[in-house]
Amino acid sequence: MAGNIKTDIGMMELGQTTTRKVQGAGTSQRGATVSFHNIHYKVKKSSGCLCWGKKTSQDILVDLNGIMKPGLNAIMGATGSGKSSFLDILAARKSPAGLSGQVLIDGAHQPSNFKCLSGYVVQDDVVMGTLTVRENFSFSAALRLPSNVSRAIKEQKIEQLIHQLGLTRVANSRVGTQLIRGISGGERKRTNIGMELIIDPPVLFLDEPTTGLDASTANSVLMLLKRMANSGRTIVLSIHQPRYSIYRLFDSLTLLVNGRQVYHGSAQSALDYFSDIGYTCEPHNNPADFFLDIINGDSSSLDREDLDSVLKSRKEIEDKLVEDYKSCSGFKRTKAELERIMEGKERDRSSPYRTVTYNTSFLTQFHWVLKRTFRNLLLNPQTSIAQLAVTLFLALVVGAIFFNVQNDQSGIQNRFGALFFIVVNQCFSSLSSAELFIAERKLFTHESISGYYRISVYFLSKILSDILTLRAFPAILFSCVAYFMIGLKPTAGAFFLFVFTVILVAYTATAMVLAISADQTVVAIANIYMTIACVFMMIFAGLLVNLPSIVSWLAWLKYLSIPRYGLAALQVNEFYGLDFCSGLNSSSIRPGTICEGRDFLREQGVDYSSWGLWQNHVALGVMSVCFLTIAYLKLRFINKFT
Repeated sequence: MAGNIKTDIGMMELGQTTTRKVQGAGTSQRGATVSFHNIHYKVKKSSGCLCWGKKTSQDILVDLNGIMKPGLNAIMGATGSGKSSFLDILAARKSPAGLSGQVLIDGAHQPSNFKCLSGYVVQDDVVMGTLTVRENFSFSAALRLPSNVSRAIKEQKIEQLIHQLGLTRVANSRVGTQLIRGISGGERKRTNIGMELIIDPPVLFLDEPTTGLDASTANSVLMLLKRMANSGRTIVLSIHQPRYSIYRLFDSLTLLVNGRQVYHGSAQSALDYFSDIGYTCEPHNNPADFFLDIINGDSSSLDREDLDSVLKSRKEIEDKLVEDYKSCSGFKRTKAELERIMEGKERDRSSPYRTVTYNTSFLTQFHWVLKRTFRNLLLNPQTSIAQLAVTLFLALVVGAIFFNVQNDQSGIQNRFGALFFIVVNQCFSSLSSAELFIAERKLFTHESISGYYRISVYFLSKILSDILTLRAFPAILFSCVAYFMIGLKPTAGAFFLFVFTVILVAYTATAMVLAISADQTVVAIANIYMTIACVFMMIFAGLLVNLPSIVSWLAWLKYLSIPRYGLAALQVNEFYGLDFCSGLNSSSIRPGTICEGRDFLREQGVDYSSWGLWQNHVALGVMSVCFLTIAYLKLRFINKFT
C-alpha cells in the first residue's frame, strides 16, 4: 500500500513540475538524475528450426550500474553491444520479461507512467510528413500538455521551441514524405526532438540521433542537445561512432561490450582511464574510434609489447576489460554513490511501468487525431485520386462489356455475370486498406505509449477516414456509372438499394482486410492471407459452383463468404419481378426455359422473400462488426515494447 501511495505522489510531483515548466516557459530547468542498479536483461531464443526448437536464454545486458546526471550522457559501443536495449530500459520502454534490476529517478522508483512524462526520440523519425513543423508541434501540445494549460500558453511554448530549435525558417513548411519534398534531415530530426520537448520532460532519451545525417548536420544536432544539457536538462543518448567534435560534447560516457560495462564515468577522463590499464590513444586519433578498436581487439591500440596480449581472443580481451573496470577506483566510487541512493529510498516494491496516462479527454483526442487524419489525406491525395481513377476505369469497362442488357435468355447470364463482377471487384478493391495500420505502425506505437491518445481514438479516426474517403465515394462512383450503362432495373428504389448493397460489401471486405492486417508488419504477408481469403469466398459466392449442390460437410463455408451475401442481395434486387419471355408465344418457349426472375432465383437457391433480401445485409453488418472488433483487439494488444 505504501509503495502505491509513493508511486502516485511521484506521478503527481512530476506532472505538477511539467505544468509549472510550461507556464514558466523560457526559464531553465533542472533535469532528473537517473540511476541504474544491477540491470540484467535476457531474451529467449529458439535454438532449432523456426519455432519448434528448444528455447534458450541469451544475455543482452549483464550487471549494469551507474548514474546519469543532468548533462549530455552518451552510451557507446559496437553494433550489437546492447546500446538501444539499455536505452529502452532506462526509458521504461522495454518489456519487463527477462529484466531484473532497478532504474531510479532522483532516488525514487520510476512513476508507472514515466514513459508519458519523459521524452523519447526514436532512431527512425516518426512525424506526420504531410503536416508543417508548426502543425506537428501544435498536435503534440494539444494532446500532451495538461488540459488546464491555456491555448495562449501552448502557442507561446510552440513559438519558443521553434526559435530554440532553429526552425523559424521552415516552421510553415511540410516535414515531407516519399512523394512530398520537405525539410532537410537535420531539420526533421530537430522536429522530432521538439515533439518531445513540448512537455519539458525531466529526462530526454534519444536513440542514435545522428543516424542518416551527414557529419555537419549531425554536429549541429548534437550542439543543440549540448545547449539544452547546459541549461540543466538530463539527456541520455545512444550513439555508435561519433566524430571527435561530437565526442568532446559528452559529459558522461557509458561504454558497452556485448552488454557488459567496460567504462562508466566522465567522458573527458575516459582516455586517462584506458591509458592507466595499458591502452594509449595515438595523437590525433578520434577517442570514439580508439574505444571501438580496443573493444574489437585491434592490436594497433595496444601499448604493451607482450606478444601474448596481442594474440588474445576477443572474448578474453572483453573479460579483461570488464575486470579492469570493476577493479578501478571510479567503479568503486560509483557503487558507493549508488548504495547511498538505495539507502535513502524506501524498500517499496517497483511500480509497474506499463501504465499509459492521458492529459486530455477522449473527445479532445478524437478531434485532433481525426483532424490530422483527414488533413493527411487531403494533403496527400495521390492514393485516393488513383483509386477513384481505377474505379472509374473499371466501371466503364464493365459497363461497356455488359452494355444495355436485354430481357431475354442472354440477359439472364449477362446480369448474373455483371453482378458477380461488381461484388468481387469491391472485395478486391478493399485490399488497399491493408496499409491503413501497417504504414503508420511506428508512428502509432510511439505516440500511443507516449500518451498522445487512446488506442480507441486512433482506431475510430482511421476507420472513419478510410470508410468515408476511400470506400464510400469509389463505391458510389462505380455504381452510378455501371448501373445505368448496363441497364439494370430502371427504378429509383432498385438503384438506391443497389448502391447501398455495394457500399456495404465494400465496408465488410475492408473490415475483413483490417482484421487480417492489423497485427502484420509487412504488407506483402498480409496480401497473401487476404488473397487466399478472397479466393475461397469467391468460390462460394454462387457463380462458380451451384450452392445447393455443394456437399453438406463443405456447405457451411458459404456462410463465411462476403461475395455470396452481396451477390444474393443484388440478385433479388435485380431479378425479382423481371420477365424474360415477354413478346414470345407460348409455343415458341422451349422446355426448361427460365421466364421469370423468381424461377432463376429459386434455381440458384436464393431466398427472394422480404427477409430473404434483408438477411444478407444483416449478415454483412454482423460480419463487419465482428471483423472490426478483431482488428481493434489486435491493435490494442499488439506488442508495443521491444
